[in-house]
Amino acid sequence: MEIFNFTYEEFQAIGLSIRVALICVIISLPFAIATGWILARKKFKGKWILDGVVHLPLVLPPVTIGYLLLVVLGTKGFVGRFLFDQLNIRISFTFWAAVLASMVVSFPLVVRAIKISIEMIDVGLESAARTLGAGPWKTFFTITIPLALPGILSGFILSFARCLGEFGATITFAGNIIGETQTLPLAIYSAMEVPGGEFIAFRLATVSILLSFIAMVGSEYVNRKLIKNAWV
Repeated sequence: MEIFNFTYEEFQAIGLSIRVALICVIISLPFAIATGWILARKKFKGKWILDGVVHLPLVLPPVTIGYLLLVVLGTKGFVGRFLFDQLNIRISFTFWAAVLASMVVSFPLVVRAIKISIEMIDVGLESAARTLGAGPWKTFFTITIPLALPGILSGFILSFARCLGEFGATITFAGNIIGETQTLPLAIYSAMEVPGGEFIAFRLATVSILLSFIAMVGSEYVNRKLIKNAWV
């Protein structure tokens, strides 16, 4: 049936979306853990400013985020121009632009999940570990990280799902280049713009729904499993 007849370009868009999402969450996770821990455990002047900046992408229109990235990292931007002129590095309208756009948009979701998870950890457990001779780093990796693991994995999966659905920032900063920056949402948009592209849009939208559903179910399953094991 025509409705299930995927083309090479469609498989490219699906594969590209998964690659972008995986690279995005793998790169951003260490920074998200550090930021979540700082927001959960540290007290300092201006903390509310950092909190606001980190979570700002949650309320900003994605197109605005893409525009700001273009202003800063485009070949005419004040950082992008230096990279292009001095190092011959171009970020905008490349695969890495799609990754960066997804990272900025999804980063607050990971940080929020990790921050809440760390806040729920009894500070007394960390204090007891330090009293018994464990240093700050050992306490962090042997007490904090294992206990915060449900939030970390949940944030990882939610960020992955958000990257799969990213559209506005990607099309603004990375463009809609087939095989290079055309992710699943962009391919759906392109199909909707072409007469007779309803079958393409429908099957790609179906794949998008399935991937997002699997990610959400996986997040819930991992959470329940980890919490259950913690109480055993």
